[in-house]
Amino acid sequence: MEEAGRSKSWAEDVGRPKPWMEDVGRSKSWTEELASLVEDTGIRYTGDDHTLSSLSTPSFDLKTALEGEKVESESFKDQMKGFAKAWGEMVIELGKGCKDVVVQSVLTDDSYIVKKVRGPCKVVAGKLSVLNEFLPEDRDPVLAWPVILSVLLVTVSVLCVNIKHDNTPVPLVQVHAPSARRILLPDGKNMSYHEQGVSADKARYSLVAAHSFLSSRLAGIPGIKLSLLEEFGVRLVTYDLPGFGESDLHPNRTLQSSAMDLLYLTEALKVDKFWILGYSTGAMHAWAALKYIPSKIAGAVMFAPMVNPHDRGMTKEEKLGIWEKWTRKRKLNYYLARRFPRILRFFYRRTFLSGKHGPIHKWLSSSLAEQDKVVTEDPLFKIFWQRDVEESIRQGIVKPFVEETVLQVSNWPFSITDLQVQKKCPEKGLFHWFKFMSDEPECELIGFLEPIHIWQGMEDLVVPPVMTDYVTRVLPNALVHKLPNQGHFSYWYFCDECHREILTTIFGEPQGPVEIQDHIEDDDGGQSQTSSILPN
Repeated sequence: MEEAGRSKSWAEDVGRPKPWMEDVGRSKSWTEELASLVEDTGIRYTGDDHTLSSLSTPSFDLKTALEGEKVESESFKDQMKGFAKAWGEMVIELGKGCKDVVVQSVLTDDSYIVKKVRGPCKVVAGKLSVLNEFLPEDRDPVLAWPVILSVLLVTVSVLCVNIKHDNTPVPLVQVHAPSARRILLPDGKNMSYHEQGVSADKARYSLVAAHSFLSSRLAGIPGIKLSLLEEFGVRLVTYDLPGFGESDLHPNRTLQSSAMDLLYLTEALKVDKFWILGYSTGAMHAWAALKYIPSKIAGAVMFAPMVNPHDRGMTKEEKLGIWEKWTRKRKLNYYLARRFPRILRFFYRRTFLSGKHGPIHKWLSSSLAEQDKVVTEDPLFKIFWQRDVEESIRQGIVKPFVEETVLQVSNWPFSITDLQVQKKCPEKGLFHWFKFMSDEPECELIGFLEPIHIWQGMEDLVVPPVMTDYVTRVLPNALVHKLPNQGHFSYWYFCDECHREILTTIFGEPQGPVEIQDHIEDDDGGQSQTSSILPN
């Protein structure tokens, strides 16, 4: 009975449709396909939902297996690091390959490029070799300079990005109507000038001033009163250098041509003998006048006089003392003027030739002493300075400013030592005996024989006092007036007491203009009497 029951049960089971029989002709899902690949194929389906949760097997749980095999996903940051590292390695390898190709094919001795570039590269390397002195002794210039230039490029880029913009309105440069008197020089150029003080027929003294860099004929003695000039009987003449103000450009300007222009100007104005005044960089034109036209000079007045920092008469210690007082920007300015003057055009067009007024210390590439800062912040000074600059750059050309800077540091055709008063005696020989038979003097004095007065602020950072110390050493006859606690502008601009002290030191007590003799005929006696009329 049991067997029969069992057989019936089996028969019934055979007659009953099975689940797997129902699935015949139906497509399998991906989970079923995956489950069929494992060893245990006795998978049982607990429902019609053919999902991962409906699968069950006594020896294999697919869901658990899949979760166990699951690997933690990599973060985006790690992926980017790996990508950047791989890309960097590829770039390095590519660079090495390109370098090998260039070295083996282009940078050979027989290469056309090497033959053309080798000469100019040697010239540039020779000019830049002076910078190797600033490197440590254990540093190879070939390896050090690329690193320095790269750091400099990054620094400049950062400064340009993080620069703070000042919202203060910047005054624009104005163009003024022509106001100068002009004379025609023998070479066909026009030279503009300006007169102050007494007229030519009443002048007791004539004072001719050459202006400094970024200045004009309007500067003269800044802020000097007309009444003071009349009190001393002084005729003050100022002029524009070639290309400045209203003066025409000079095709080949030198210090000697500057002295000759000054000579033609004074002859045209019928000035027999005059005092030459030089302030700051304008002093180099005064030095040139002392050298080339000494017979026309009655004396020299210098204020913070500029001297060539490469003068052959200077010692090494004096040169170092001058350069260490200047800012890096000023050193670069003079280095470019001496080596690569064309580059200065780019800097000048972006500063004082940009059409906008800027800070005086930036335009002069120099730092200012505390006394100078007080003076330059005065509204009266700013008005005067801006007007003087506007007149200086009125032609809008950069050539004269580059020329002026180059003249300051180029090799002058003379040295300050050439102005030293010395006794020159003829050589012994046959001509010596002929001169001895005549009554001519045996020896003569050479150099500049007239007085030289120098005023120097001891806190000056534009023209360091070391320059004046050098002049004092080589020109012992020069009278130096040292000004404690004074800078480059503080004693020179808008100081009535200072101006009176200067004129008193040079000319002595004021005597007024030259007297005008009027002969008045007496009606009664028919005789003439003389009256002295002094202008107010």
